[in-house]
Amino acid sequence: MQELVTFLAKELVDHPDQVVVNETEGPEAVILELHVAEEDMGKVIGKQGRIAKAIRAVVKAATAKNSKPVFVEIQ
Repeated sequence: MQELVTFLAKELVDHPDQVVVNETEGPEAVILELHVAEEDMGKVIGKQGRIAKAIRAVVKAATAKNSKPVFVEIQ
């Protein structure tokens, strides 16, 4: 999942070299923290959070068969 989120974010932003995705696996869920440049934050979130929701929907669909849910946090 980390590669998927990295790919999606790099295609959206102006500074793809500053995209970093950290994966933290807990006992009940997996958390992906997406870090982008400050000026690219709006491009990743989108108007009214539409792009962020779309990224989360793609990750949720890709991990539907996993036992642990995967959450994406944009920072």
